[in-house]
Parts: sequence; structure tokens; C-alpha cells
Amino acid sequence: MKKVLILFAHPKFEKSRANAALIDRLKDKTHVTFHDLYEHYPNFHINVQREQELLVEHEIIIWHHPLYWYSSPAILKQWKDMVLEFNWAYGPNGKVLQNKTIFNVITTGGSREVYCSEGYNTYTINEFLRPFEQTANLCGMNYLPPFAVMGTHNLSDQDLSNYANQYEQLIDMLQSDFNSSKVTNYFFLNDLESLTV
Repeated sequence: MKKVLILFAHPKFEKSRANAALIDRLKDKTHVTFHDLYEHYPNFHINVQREQELLVEHEIIIWHHPLYWYSSPAILKQWKDMVLEFNWAYGPNGKVLQNKTIFNVITTGGSREVYCSEGYNTYTINEFLRPFEQTANLCGMNYLPPFAVMGTHNLSDQDLSNYANQYEQLIDMLQSDFNSSKVTNYFFLNDLESLTV
């Protein structure tokens, strides 16, 4: 079974119903490592060697974060800046991460309808996540579409439970012999027909 590393970055996790629902379902799951970056590095002093060891030990990497100002919370940028070193993650000798699977799991206050050319945010979620996609490409990783929980302020407890079910099913699917090339045409991983609620 493939090992999953969830790199979780939320500076106000204790106030997030949506993220609590998603994470509670996965915290004790077999072969899933939940790694809260703000909890481990409250002063942003990232242990690069430890983070690199975690990446080596896992086949599937998840950047799990809220969408803050069309990007991620600051610690995730700090993590990328420090951990993804030249000639380790990329460059002539940077082969360590090649062929690992990576994607974003995000939460947004805005609904799906506001993230499009006609919506007030003008761009799609996928367009806002281009720096993550290109980072994965540079490191030779297999970047998948995001799993997105949107309009979080208006979701019922049942809605959140359904998203948590989908997230768990997605992890189970990716840990098996699932062919991830089948999902590249989807806008969100949530849209996979195999993820039932």
C-alpha cells in the first residue's frame, strides 16, 4: 500500500470546521502521515533534513491548506523554499521526487461559481494553483487536479461529512494500484464518478 504524506498548513486550524471534518477522518488511517506544519514549526524554523526524509518515505504527497489571498498560508511557501533544494528536488542531480504523486487539497470561503472568468475572482482555482503545478513539474512529480471544498461558510454538517467521505475514498483509491493518468482531464478530483457520498 502506498504511503501518503499530508503536509497540512492552516494557521487557524482550531476555527476551521471544514478542515477539522476532513482531517478527523484521516488522522488515524493506515499508511497516512498527518504533518501539521504550523504545529511543528511555530517559528518557521523548518528542519529541512527531516522534511526531506518524510518526502522520501512517502509515494503520495498532499499540500492541504486553505486558499489564502489566492495562494497558501505563508508556512507552505517557506516549506517549498527551504525543502525543495537544487540538486535534491530538481536540477541535474535532483531526482529524489521524480514520479511521486502530488496534489492540493484546498478549502475556500468562496463558492465554485466565483472562481471563473465570469466570477468576481476572475480566475479558476486551477489557475491560482499554477505555481504548485509548476513546482511539481520542475521536480518531475505527477501533479493531479486539486480536491476542493468550496463555499465552506455555507456547508452543513452533512455536506462536510460527504466531503470527508470523498477525501477518504480518494486516499484509498490512490493508495491502491489506481492509474492516476485517468484523472488529468478532471477539473477537481471531487468530480471523479468513483467518489460517492
